[in-house]
Amino acid sequence: MTLQKIKSIDGKDEYVLLPVVVYQTLKDQIEKALTTYETGQDDAQAYVPFVLEDYVDNPVAMARIKAGITQEQLAQRLGVSQAYVSQVERRVHVTNKMLERVTAILVKK
Repeated sequence: MTLQKIKSIDGKDEYVLLPVVVYQTLKDQIEKALTTYETGQDDAQAYVPFVLEDYVDNPVAMARIKAGITQEQLAQRLGVSQAYVSQVERRVHVTNKMLERVTAILVKK
């Protein structure tokens, strides 16, 4: 029998799907391990903090999120549509001119 593994974003095994018969056999051990995990007693499962930079590559999106404003609010300040801001944030590369413009707008608040 092959167990199906579900991986985390970083590619590590995070979950395993078990047949019900196997789960029922191991239920007590699993519940004990989950209790240890949930109470933080297991150092191997230490908390990993969320780091925004790990998920957002676009500098315009990063600046906007750190400023705590929506795409709509940034669009209003720039005098463009929200759809345009969305397009800019989806780009792999952003021009220096656009980044300077956004930075200037966010500094004014």
